[in-house]
Amino acid sequence: MTLEEFFTQHPRTAVAFSGGTDSALVLWAAGRYGRDVRAYYVHTVFQPAFELADAKRLAEELDVPLTVVEADVLAVPEAAANGPRRCYYCKKALFTTLWQRARADGYTVLLDGTNASDDAGDRPGMQALRELEVRSPLRECGITKAEVRRMSKEAGLFTWDKPAYACLATRVPTGTAITKESLEKVERGENALFRLGFSDFRVRLLGDAARIQVPADQMERALALRGEINQALEADFSAVLLDLAGR
Repeated sequence: MTLEEFFTQHPRTAVAFSGGTDSALVLWAAGRYGRDVRAYYVHTVFQPAFELADAKRLAEELDVPLTVVEADVLAVPEAAANGPRRCYYCKKALFTTLWQRARADGYTVLLDGTNASDDAGDRPGMQALRELEVRSPLRECGITKAEVRRMSKEAGLFTWDKPAYACLATRVPTGTAITKESLEKVERGENALFRLGFSDFRVRLLGDAARIQVPADQMERALALRGEINQALEADFSAVLLDLAGR
């Protein structure tokens, strides 16, 4: 099945749109091949501000209406506790909220951006999507991550080479409770590294310290800028550590 065939069969769809590469292609295809589509961005403390900015930009470029849905994910005890199945409880809560809003707007099909490269067997969040009957057209059409990027580039989407960006909750070690304050510290740290020109990195919590992971080809630069990095992050963290294993 192709994306054109999928949206011919499902012309009225609500798209859970994160602002990332995968859901961007889904939204593009829905707008191109569908008849009635609306994007829904669920806004929580787990998402950095730039993701919402990217979502708004792309929805405007595609001329697709975007609804921003607010959700207090830290009010979900199992998500805030950050156990090994945090992603399941988080996805279940957020997509339940999205479904409620989409149905209120008259939609009966809700889509996400899961692609054929994603390992369904090792992702608790996938279970929640299956239970809530969320459709994944990229996965159903056998479209891999590499193909998503190729098709996105051909479609002229600015997200085609956007690095994968897991939610901020993944920066907190499993078993450590997540707080709004800890996520804000991580976001400030990652914003500082963006401003210093780094990409595809992570700032992970290690107690009160920050453990920075950068790709191997940026390691030398990180060492050269260690003074600037430390100065940018020292207000929020007791120590700033560079993970030599890289990312």
